[in-house]
Amino acid sequence: MKSDEELYMLFLQGHTECYDELMVRYGDALTAYLKGYLQSFEDAEDLMIEAFANIMAKKPKIKHGFKAYLFRTGHNLVYHLYVKEKRLKVFSLDDLNEECTSDGENFEDKLCNDEQKKALHRCIGRLDPDLREAVWLVYFEKLSYDQTADIMDVSKKKVDYMLTRAKVVLKRELEKEGYSGYA
Repeated sequence: MKSDEELYMLFLQGHTECYDELMVRYGDALTAYLKGYLQSFEDAEDLMIEAFANIMAKKPKIKHGFKAYLFRTGHNLVYHLYVKEKRLKVFSLDDLNEECTSDGENFEDKLCNDEQKKALHRCIGRLDPDLREAVWLVYFEKLSYDQTADIMDVSKKKVDYMLTRAKVVLKRELEKEGYSGYA
């Protein structure tokens, strides 16, 4: 299997089918991430397509990996189209359980296959929006601190602080749920 960077370089050389493969790899994940901001799946899907189209049209040089650049593009689209119009609420995990992951497994089934994971999901939902977004990007999307910092437009140190803070809050919330020894 070719890496994201190999596929992107082949796309830049004129192999458009490689870009299609990148869309298949990350379309659902980006849509789920954008759904954390938006009220509807359709809006998230539209912005996902727009994010891919922007990259396809501009053909930028990508420094921190294709996935991180793609998520940053989606983040910027949300900001420019929704934050400025004050239609955006906050990053939310509440509706993400309806979305499918890239392997086709339902998000809720994957996250909540036992009671501990259900409790964790409830507790993550209680985090401040910025902390939830950092947790989502690092632990669910498996992005690096550098990539997450780039997407969220904060420093790597800030990402580290947000994740440390999120772990403290999650530990406290999990203890309220009756679980101990976490975070």
